[in-house]
Amino acid sequence: MSKYLITGGAGFIGSTLANRVAKENEVVIVDDLSMGDKENISGLGEKDNLRFIEGSVTDQSLMTGLLQEEQFDYIYHLAAIASVADSVARPVETHVVNFESVLSLLELCRKHQKSLKRLIFASSAAVYGDEPTLPKQEESVIRPLTPYAVDKFAAERYVLNHCHLYGVPTSAVRFFNVYGPNQNPKSPYSGVLSILTDRYEKLLNGKDSSFTVFGDGQQTRDFVFVEDVVDALLLISDSQAALGNVYNVGTGEATSLNQVLDIYRDFLDTEISVEYTAGREGDIPRSYADVDRLKGLGFEPKFDVKTGIQAYLKQTLNR
Repeated sequence: MSKYLITGGAGFIGSTLANRVAKENEVVIVDDLSMGDKENISGLGEKDNLRFIEGSVTDQSLMTGLLQEEQFDYIYHLAAIASVADSVARPVETHVVNFESVLSLLELCRKHQKSLKRLIFASSAAVYGDEPTLPKQEESVIRPLTPYAVDKFAAERYVLNHCHLYGVPTSAVRFFNVYGPNQNPKSPYSGVLSILTDRYEKLLNGKDSSFTVFGDGQQTRDFVFVEDVVDALLLISDSQAALGNVYNVGTGEATSLNQVLDIYRDFLDTEISVEYTAGREGDIPRSYADVDRLKGLGFEPKFDVKTGIQAYLKQTLNR
């Protein structure tokens, strides 16, 4: 039985990871519940191997005490203020969470975590910004356009450098557009699919509902199902080749928003009213990942966008 620390473990991706690994391992979750929900964690309060700590990763006393007292095999640092808009409005406050907490955690690991096998840091495809070359490769030009993206890239570099300079076993991942159950449509960083699912749920329950598309719907993204994301995280954390490296986590396929709308309509046999409006300034028109580096570790996504959305809707809408 290995011991896991998952920061942000009550959130969308963190809880999916926690629910997977808690089946056979000891798991400690730290989450301030600013965007997460304890109800996302299966068996909380029932399983002796699952412990929840409500608190912030910026709480030095909390994190220092935890890292001094406990020895972890795996640490997944997923906690973040994930709203790009929030980082623009409050760059100093978000910097404390999205950068300073990462550096502090790395230093605590360097001093106290002698049996650590891997620390995984969750970065973002936002680091690529509007650099037009496709697909996005890990060595593509980095052009972060917001405080959120700047902090993610800077923290990512510290994570990898702590491996090369100090021997802390680390890896980093750049998430593309992750979707799946437990993604909160009311979150400030809610993915477009969780918003669309929420709108469809209202429609199927007989309420007035519509969906707004900013632009013409031809913008593309690399939508990756959360269960594939967890597979990638676990694969990377156990791979020696992944030490000190960063990996795109996506499917390698570009899907337009209009294609997504077609998948929803066909699977649910219901068409939602769609309003097309002016595109938002700064929106990236096209993005998808090159995942060859991740596939080099043996990764193959189990879901394409169609089967992933269908699995998501089956679990969320019981369809």
